[in-house]
Amino acid sequence: MQISMKFSESGNISSSGSKELLLPKNLNESLSFKELENLIGLEEVKKTLAELTAFSLVQKKREEQQLKNLPIVMHMVFKGNPGTGKTTVARLLGKVLNDMGILSKGHLLEVERADLVGEYIGHTAQKTREMIKQSLGGIMFVDEAYTLSQGGEKDFGKEAVATIVKSMEDHRNNLLVILAGYSSEMNRFIASNPGLKSRFPIHIDFPDYNDEELFQIAVQMYEERDYQMNNRCRWKIKQHLADFTRSRHPHSGNARYVRNLVEKSIRLHALRVVNREYLTRKDLVLIDDADLPDMGAV
Repeated sequence: MQISMKFSESGNISSSGSKELLLPKNLNESLSFKELENLIGLEEVKKTLAELTAFSLVQKKREEQQLKNLPIVMHMVFKGNPGTGKTTVARLLGKVLNDMGILSKGHLLEVERADLVGEYIGHTAQKTREMIKQSLGGIMFVDEAYTLSQGGEKDFGKEAVATIVKSMEDHRNNLLVILAGYSSEMNRFIASNPGLKSRFPIHIDFPDYNDEELFQIAVQMYEERDYQMNNRCRWKIKQHLADFTRSRHPHSGNARYVRNLVEKSIRLHALRVVNREYLTRKDLVLIDDADLPDMGAV
């Protein structure tokens, strides 16, 4: 998917006499956007985020030109199993929005229930406000956000949610909040609080990777570490991942499983070659099928 949006800081006058709006950057020239585009799989996720980024940037520039613009509400819910790219995408999104001048810093702060919920009255609001303060200019990513509603009527999780919602309004021009977690739990969480549905209008589903996508992720991970698979290893790991996708459960890990497999195989490779008297470049680079762990050992 390519989005062609060429932008510059000021407007030019066209031959027809109308002012041509040129925005600050070409979205495709953002290195972070290219990195987002190059992620394996996640086609619908990438398409949705490209649309939202383009929309936000154009609305910002319409405002600068005293044109009517629609309100930008980009707070999101990321739904999916572990290892489906939610945190990776959120981190890249922050960088893209910073490149576009929409977020002043573009950093990602990952938080969970323990970072937000206190042990006594008043403690939760204090802790949550501190996390909000650290997130300003970027994205606050609340992992397993549904746990904030699982403690019963007297639980302080609801106070954390209320504090987050108020802060979203107070800092609406320089803070993006993403709530993340398993699909079914997040659906129940949003439904349990009518106020959340309107404040988090963008819901993005992160599907499990299929076996071919997992294989491409493995190839990418080896390349990033300056390793290669020989033909026997490639065949075996493809079979391995096909078996994995047929038998996996929601907690299997997806790309996390592949990362563990890759890192375990690199350690086993090291164990296999470490005592050789002379190691060639090929010896140091090539992963053999004998280096792959048993599926149950990953």
